[in-house]
Amino acid sequence: MPRAYAVPAVGGPANGNKVIASPTVLASRAMRLVKIGLGSVNPTVGSVHGNTDRCVAVAKEMAAAGCTLGALPEQVIGGYPAEDLVQWSGFVRAQGASLQRFAQETASLGTVFALGVTVARGGHLYNCAAVVHRGVVLGLVPKEKLPTYNVFYEGRTFSPGLPGRHDDVDGVPFGDLVFRFDFGTVAVEVCEDVWSPDGPMRRRCYAGAEVVLNLSASPYRMGVMGTRREMLATRSSDNQCVLGYVNSVGANDGLVFDGGAFLVQNGKPLVEATRWRETFAAAVVDLDRTQRLRTENTTWRTDCLAADALPKPRVVTATGATADRSTLRYAVPAHGSFFLPTPAAPRNAREDFCEDLLDALGLGIWDYFRKTGAFKGFGLALSGGRDSLLTLLVTWRALRRFHLPDGATDDDHRKAAGALLQAFYMPSRYSSDHTSESARVVCEELGVPFMVIPIEEAFLRETEAAQSMVGGELSALTMQNIQARVRAQRMWNWSNTTGRLFLQTGNMSEKAMGYTTIGGDLEGALAVLANIPKTVVIYLLEYLLEKHGFEGIWKTLAAPAGPELAPNQKGEDELMPFRVLDACFHLYAAEKLAPEDIVHVLGAMFPDDDPADHARWVAKFTRMFVQSIYKWVQAPLSLHVGNLDLDRERALQLPVVETSEWTRPR
Repeated sequence: MPRAYAVPAVGGPANGNKVIASPTVLASRAMRLVKIGLGSVNPTVGSVHGNTDRCVAVAKEMAAAGCTLGALPEQVIGGYPAEDLVQWSGFVRAQGASLQRFAQETASLGTVFALGVTVARGGHLYNCAAVVHRGVVLGLVPKEKLPTYNVFYEGRTFSPGLPGRHDDVDGVPFGDLVFRFDFGTVAVEVCEDVWSPDGPMRRRCYAGAEVVLNLSASPYRMGVMGTRREMLATRSSDNQCVLGYVNSVGANDGLVFDGGAFLVQNGKPLVEATRWRETFAAAVVDLDRTQRLRTENTTWRTDCLAADALPKPRVVTATGATADRSTLRYAVPAHGSFFLPTPAAPRNAREDFCEDLLDALGLGIWDYFRKTGAFKGFGLALSGGRDSLLTLLVTWRALRRFHLPDGATDDDHRKAAGALLQAFYMPSRYSSDHTSESARVVCEELGVPFMVIPIEEAFLRETEAAQSMVGGELSALTMQNIQARVRAQRMWNWSNTTGRLFLQTGNMSEKAMGYTTIGGDLEGALAVLANIPKTVVIYLLEYLLEKHGFEGIWKTLAAPAGPELAPNQKGEDELMPFRVLDACFHLYAAEKLAPEDIVHVLGAMFPDDDPADHARWVAKFTRMFVQSIYKWVQAPLSLHVGNLDLDRERALQLPVVETSEWTRPR
């Protein structure tokens, strides 16, 4: 990073530097009140100029609101995850130049800012938090805990920061740092650092940090909110500090970031910010309270004294006056009691789960569409079945949540659905009147254009052509696959001509079993439900039926699930009950249990089933799963919304060429 600013004084009183207190601070020594702002920003990978513009805009809003400190997300300048793009030195240099521009454009503000950037140093690249104040980059703090598991690959491209190691990068302090300001001492860290109990927070708090700002780009996973709340409260309590956590929002490729922020003081939650939107939240804290609680907590004091052997962070002392704090007021409970809980409606676990998951899928679709800039709308093959119906509803909901501004009317929403979304029903001889009616009714209710394009003639032509190639009759499975492939080919032709995004609609359970057709229903540009189990698909549809009352949902759920590629086809008859299928999938792919152990667990889960059925279903699942890996590695880009994903590139990395012989005794 080129030198652009005066380098701040480094070190504590031992080297003669002093913290310069503003008159405001001296006039209000009774309480050290600071206001902390946490801003969720939606960056696009590579958009260093646009991302920086967003950061500057939020920074100015924070300053206008009187924030003393302002935190922005991990890698917000370059976008996350940039993956191997960081190996382009020009991309890294562009981030450094954008960080300088951010500093210049916020130089007149008293607020101290922290934001995420990639930094090159020697032969290494680092995922850093940059601290900026009064036009100066005060320091660069590298991430120490680099996740290289599940959807994360940071160890491939980044090097970790090391405890007690510090240096300069083009004159800017770099490494294990804490920052002294006229109001107190601050530490910054990046995402995974807070998830480890042995992260840098501990030694930095023992070195005097009262406020820790964690800059994150933490993807949404089903159930993650409860884990975050508990973990952040625990870290803040363990280290007796004020902990501000800010998360990126938006989707990049298949990762969906839910945004939001938390502010916790010495284990006490103060702020939980709105998610799924670019926004910032702020609150006032009294740092004297944090110091007092440290003094009262004998365990913390004892541990602090015993921590002399820990590596020592370098202290960066800022000489510029921070934002005026004379107008800040002690945060008091709005309901007028420090002892009684805040009056609030109890949380509904079902609603929370469904709304979060639907928002994640919708934001994933919308940002893929918006950020690529390659498409003019959306389209899908609507079969009248559960998966394609949920895909349609998620896309319709995404338009309502993320396309139109708040306050848009129902008529505005219907016009948007009519302009941007298209559904095609392509019946063959096996399609039922029930699915046709279900598809038509729901499109009418949503305002989505609905077109019926029969495939019977094309099915006959392709059947005859295939028969001539093999010199005889085709297998029953081939006859089914021909129908799926005709539909996919038509969708691609439509997508190519109209420039619209072809959405793939299959679910994770059937994908895991290979109950899908390469070149057919496995086709599409974006797989919306590819990591949603079938039981969850049904659960979401039931929730949306309760919420909206659409007749089309009721009609779809009233019929047995099946692909309608052969007479009287039912998915559970050809596979196994979906409840059992999803249990097998979780126990095998997530818990890594052996087949005989899965049979045992199924007996406990479903005691009314015949144990012989369990053994048969587990053997069937194992065989089909292993033999179908070659299929699901060819699937389109999918949205990641759980800890278990069928994505060989990001999540479940299994060899395509393998057998299940190890599951059988010799």
